[in-house]
Amino acid sequence: MVDQFAWVIFPYLCVAVFIVGHIFRYRYDQFNWTAKSSEFIEKKQLMIGSLLFHIGVIPVILGHVAGLGIPKSWMNAMGVNEHLYHIGAMYGGGFFGVVTFAGMLILTARRLTKKTIRRLSSVSDIAVNVLLLSIVFMGLFSTLVTNNVQPEFDYRETISVWFRNLLVFRPEAAYMAEVPLSFKIHIIGGFLIFALWPFTRLVHVWSVPLNYARRSYILYRKHRQH
Repeated sequence: MVDQFAWVIFPYLCVAVFIVGHIFRYRYDQFNWTAKSSEFIEKKQLMIGSLLFHIGVIPVILGHVAGLGIPKSWMNAMGVNEHLYHIGAMYGGGFFGVVTFAGMLILTARRLTKKTIRRLSSVSDIAVNVLLLSIVFMGLFSTLVTNNVQPEFDYRETISVWFRNLLVFRPEAAYMAEVPLSFKIHIIGGFLIFALWPFTRLVHVWSVPLNYARRSYILYRKHRQH
């Protein structure tokens, strides 16, 4: 029953909250659809942490897409055998995971240790920082530690198959039965952040200012007093 909830009901529930929550917030709370930047309080740590996080997280996301979305047989057909994939996942994923974790650690420490920033932070702000830090840490731990301690475990034959089955609405909790705990915590945390997303400052991710590229210039003219 617990496995059925964790690996069948919970993922769909989080995705439903993610979609409905965004629609609700966009319709009724657009004025608070903002990143609530604290740059004016402290800039140096924000710049370093944000830069490291964004440099690391994009390759990490792409790695997750490849590892979860592309079947093992397809990789082999493209010439990416087990050894090559392992090198890319371990060293490439490990490197960018460390970069992402370092950035998230700086941003979280900044929010918790700078008194002014902490006072201006809401509960959701702190929760998002801590949860993201935990998710990145567990992903890094799974990659660098669990994969070495349990080399016989292949997530492409368990987690990846389970995930792709979710996408086609044929979930099978049995695929997750023998998955190591660190991977399970990482996955649960990932779905949980999706459920919290619409109710936090993370919504600003969708507010890409594309209109600025085609916006007309604003002309300022100096008027003399007569």
